[in-house]
Amino acid sequence: MKQKNKVVSILTDYLVMTLGVLFVTVAWECFMIPNGMSAGGLMGLCAVIEYATGGAIIASYSFTVINAFLIILAVLVFGIGFGFRTLYCIAIQALALKVFAGLGFLQAVPGNFFYVPEKIMIPVISGVLEAVGIGLTIRKGGSTGGTDIVALIVNKYWPVALSRMFLITDFIIITSILFLPGRAFGDMMYGYIMMAAYACVIDFVVVGDRGAVQLLVFSSKHKEIADYITRKMERGVTVLKAIGWYTKQEKDVLLLLMRRNEVPEVSKFIKETDERAFMTVNPVGGVYGEGFEEIKAGISNSRKKKKDNGDKQE
Repeated sequence: MKQKNKVVSILTDYLVMTLGVLFVTVAWECFMIPNGMSAGGLMGLCAVIEYATGGAIIASYSFTVINAFLIILAVLVFGIGFGFRTLYCIAIQALALKVFAGLGFLQAVPGNFFYVPEKIMIPVISGVLEAVGIGLTIRKGGSTGGTDIVALIVNKYWPVALSRMFLITDFIIITSILFLPGRAFGDMMYGYIMMAAYACVIDFVVVGDRGAVQLLVFSSKHKEIADYITRKMERGVTVLKAIGWYTKQEKDVLLLLMRRNEVPEVSKFIKETDERAFMTVNPVGGVYGEGFEEIKAGISNSRKKKKDNGDKQE
């Protein structure tokens, strides 16, 4: 039974990754490239190469060649499992790019169904589609290759938001379109619009309901609430001593850290236990430690740790 569930889980992962790759392909071959636009990431670079060569080197060819080098780096850092899934995503996307490029009726140009008169909406739609696509592949342990491999490597060792890493690499690639003949400032701005739409969506898709929140619970029945959270939900609770300035009375306030998807359960219990309870919920940029994400100390701290161990041995 366990073996069957494992097979189903793996097949589901690959199905979701395939769907994610198709989202990315649609964003570029149906919207961006037919309208002569570029943006960030490896696909943005591949689009620029296609425009610069007059279509002699189409995006699917340069995408495959460049990723052939980057996949080696992914295997070294994340292991053969990640490398195989990334290789799968790259192969599917390279194939999908070539197939979709030949499906003219799907291109967002005048006369076709996906045509959008407001040109400024093209990069917005593309940015959302690409963020959803890449987000789905990352959540299932894969990657569409390119600059997201670099971002994931940095995110593995430093607590840096994925969106920030993409912004840095995208900034460099987007400006490259200005080196093409006949291109103007407006062409570059379309890339930034897509980048903005992408950055707004990518963290939400990748983190999803795994994001952490911080709760402060004010209740006269804080003991019952704390016991439920520690025993039933297996989450830690910190009791803060506070004074209500209006009543001048001491109160116990519960400080909680938990996953976003756990909030409905604790909210329901608090409401059933104490209808007069007061609770605040605040999103947390990152929680590192037992029960959450692994603490990312960075390369410099790792070197320091090795040095300290060497000193102890001496």
